Amino acid sequence: MLQSVMVSPGKIEFREVEKPELKSGQVLIKVMRIGICGSDIHVNHGKHPFTKYPVTQGHEVSGKIVEVAKGVEHLKVGQKVTIEPQVVCGKCHPCRTGKYNLCEELKVMGFQTVGAGSEYFAIDAKNVTPVPDHLSYDEAAMIEPLAVTVHAANRVGDVKDKDIVVIGAGPIGILLVQTLKAKGARKVMVTDISCYRLELALKCGADFAVNTKNEDFAEAVLRCFGPDKADIIYDCAGNNITIGQAIRHSRKGSIIVLVAVFENMATVDLATLNDKELDLNTTMMYRHEDYLEAIELVEAGKVSLTPLMSRHFAFKDWEKAYEYIDNNRETTMKVLVDVNNDED
Repeated sequence: MLQSVMVSPGKIEFREVEKPELKSGQVLIKVMRIGICGSDIHVNHGKHPFTKYPVTQGHEVSGKIVEVAKGVEHLKVGQKVTIEPQVVCGKCHPCRTGKYNLCEELKVMGFQTVGAGSEYFAIDAKNVTPVPDHLSYDEAAMIEPLAVTVHAANRVGDVKDKDIVVIGAGPIGILLVQTLKAKGARKVMVTDISCYRLELALKCGADFAVNTKNEDFAEAVLRCFGPDKADIIYDCAGNNITIGQAIRHSRKGSIIVLVAVFENMATVDLATLNDKELDLNTTMMYRHEDYLEAIELVEAGKVSLTPLMSRHFAFKDWEKAYEYIDNNRETTMKVLVDVNNDED
């Protein structure tokens, strides 16, 4: 079978390797789709601080189970599935208390350990989540990023009837907009500096879309929500400008949630954070319950994934997929790699 290996930044080799032999408790997946996310792009540019080369990428995954090892009873051959790419120790305090997404020894497939960038992928059954047959493989591959936004939404408790700002209209930002609206948020304002992305956000359910190149952030918050401003601000952009906007223009006593990952050390106005008694919250990946809720939202028609799918590339054209993303940054949302087709 073919396996994709990024041997150095921007350089992918395809190698013939043996199809994996299953260990007890594992299943073999015929990989269908792999989504490319922002962290993958950092790896491609050599800018991911926790990834070494060579590395096999692939953590936003859909596929079909083709073999089941002994000891696996809840999964069966033929099921359509996605994967949860966390590799955890199961022994540390976060793992023992159900917060395994915060494992002290956390590794993520495609970054610190082997990802699913192969025609077939062997994986522990506990990391596999079935998806309904009527979901497409494209949709199934996007359950992972949707679970990120479900977890982010759940970090603040009930968002019903809340007024919320989402800074950044990339794939995660727009999925978060849909998730918040699905969970009962009253009004959601999204900001970005891309007209294309803001228009897409509106099509996906945002109540207000603000281009902060053309309108002051503070004035936009007042225009959209009035003097009470927003109850929650999510930063899905992750830079000093956006976190600064959130802190300076939040309502006293409100909540800020950092979703994006900062590339460099942040400069944060802690004095204003303190003066306003703001809750600065964070979010890290997801847990199994977030996957289940993400699937439910798609099944119920409350979240639409198709508008975020920009383009497909063949497995052997993975490098071209990265070139396309680099050359079309403003208009590219989710690029999918077709590892296998839908035929048996």
